[in-house]
Amino acid sequence: MSAYVRNVCKGACYAAMFLIAAAFAAFAQTRGAPPAGIAPPEVVRELAPTGKLRAAINVSNIVLAQRDPAGGEPHGITVDLARELARRLDVPIELVIFASAGRVTDALASGAWDVAFLANEPARAAMIDFTAPYVLIEGTYMVPIDSPLQTIADVDRAGVRIAVARGSAYDLYLTHTLKAASLVRYATASLAVPQFVADKLEAAAGVRQPLMLFAKSNPNVHVMDGRFQVIAEAMGIPQGRTAGLAYLRALVEELKASGFVASALEGSHQGDATVAPPAGN
Repeated sequence: MSAYVRNVCKGACYAAMFLIAAAFAAFAQTRGAPPAGIAPPEVVRELAPTGKLRAAINVSNIVLAQRDPAGGEPHGITVDLARELARRLDVPIELVIFASAGRVTDALASGAWDVAFLANEPARAAMIDFTAPYVLIEGTYMVPIDSPLQTIADVDRAGVRIAVARGSAYDLYLTHTLKAASLVRYATASLAVPQFVADKLEAAAGVRQPLMLFAKSNPNVHVMDGRFQVIAEAMGIPQGRTAGLAYLRALVEELKASGFVASALEGSHQGDATVAPPAGN
């Protein structure tokens, strides 16, 4: 066989091998092979150790999650973020529903969730590793319509009782910053706000959006201008999952920059919340 013929045969063999490999790749895609962009195996093992992603969803903060009065699965930015993370891990998702942020934190000890959506407060950061924030919201006060308390600074005075949801970001913050006023804690925000009225307290602390929603149907109260706190909502995981944390931190920055976070907020009618700036800014 001449050298020319041998080279022609060799080229034909290579071409055939390439076509066979391409055919197998196409077949694998149709058979459910992992799509491009799937997280590395060590990240999947850390973020979904049971083979599914258990995402803690706090339904007490309407900026983060909303739920129909009749029940059913929640929706909102935290649900969207959780589903996107599960897609990238290529694992099923389980939404683990909590009535308050404090209960999410409490459930860490039992290993009930793999990823949570919480404000990064020092008390939580002692147990949970956080990304940079993906959204910023305001903590402010609601007071009776005829209250002598007119400004944020007015609230921190002797004799003023402030209703808060136990374990919330604003409870943790006010616990360490108030000098004269006292906190009255309720199990959830959905209890704290109406009980502030029923118990004739001087103020209620909370996230601006749900306070404004309550005030719309209650003409005897109003929400103050200004804020006592900027609440930095972030993704958090149990400590010690180094590869998972690095992956989540990069993911949050990508989803902020791509417009995913802004779109999710708009889609859940929370467009007045602020997308957090890039990490380090």
